[in-house]
Amino acid sequence: MKERVVVGMSGGVDSSVAAALLKQKGYEVIGVYMKNWADPKYPCPWEEDRRDAMRVAALLDIPFQTWDFSKEYREQVVSYMIREYAAGRTPNPDVMCNREIKFGLFLQKALSLGADYVATGHYVRRVGSTLCVAKDRNKDQSYFLWTLTEDEVSKSLFPIGEYTKPEVRAMAAEWGFPTALKPDSQGVCFVGEIDVTEFLRGHIPSRRGKVLTTGGKEIGEHDGAEFYTIGQRHGLGVGGGIPYYVTKKDIAANTIVVAEGPHDDALFGRELVATEVSWINGAPELPIDIEARIRYRQPLVRARVEPGGGSLRVVFQDDQRAITPGQSVVFYKDGVMLGGGVIA
Repeated sequence: MKERVVVGMSGGVDSSVAAALLKQKGYEVIGVYMKNWADPKYPCPWEEDRRDAMRVAALLDIPFQTWDFSKEYREQVVSYMIREYAAGRTPNPDVMCNREIKFGLFLQKALSLGADYVATGHYVRRVGSTLCVAKDRNKDQSYFLWTLTEDEVSKSLFPIGEYTKPEVRAMAAEWGFPTALKPDSQGVCFVGEIDVTEFLRGHIPSRRGKVLTTGGKEIGEHDGAEFYTIGQRHGLGVGGGIPYYVTKKDIAANTIVVAEGPHDDALFGRELVATEVSWINGAPELPIDIEARIRYRQPLVRARVEPGGGSLRVVFQDDQRAITPGQSVVFYKDGVMLGGGVIA
């Protein structure tokens, strides 16, 4: 009897090829489009994406369904994002979507319907119950999957992790998929064609505050510290020829502090505290020397992870630019993604 796998088909080239590879390997494949957003005020091209996914499913001759998680997505991902920004942090909605929706609700529903696995078009490799970096290091998406548990990993398949993006596109073209040349999706789907700040302005009230240099000099005004993120350069409304970068925010006082130029010492730090820590295959003995990254596609950097009384202290070998509260720090060892935490 064939093993059954439910594939999250987003209407993009990666999940299209993932479904095809699994059918090729002899699995019973069911394609599912997850509808995660529906708000005409912030349009997301979900109908077009769903049609593309349906076309690929028809070419593969596999069953296709649509599962509506829009209510849960709004409650568990969008509300989290707004709440975090309002508190002065910079959240990572992709991490939360993976935790709550794709490897939460989607996985649970698939298993309840008799599936042995779920599969997605993530660029990551599964080896047993561990997650390893993808063959295509430039596309590796392990950074967004650090909240997964060992059990969730063991029930998930990532077929394209062994291929590069050009190889995936070539396979899609060879099989005649309408998604073969489709551009990669950018950013958070529900924000659509507008930027995140514009979306947030519809949920967080504007309030005038001071822009200060690291030396305490007032050089301008902003319209809400919540709308800015550490390391941000554009949109500060401060002239003078010097490039300024946000280095600190005080939500209570509604002030932002800016560094003068990209090499200002205030932009850099060598350690951070991580909370909400998750280890995929169990916590290692600490302290431990590992590699880490504090943003997607950042090259891995050497660091030491030490216990910190309910949290972790992460000390980097070299200074890191714009360590941003609310973002993820993710840990690696010899190509294996160990887990991560939220930068506090």
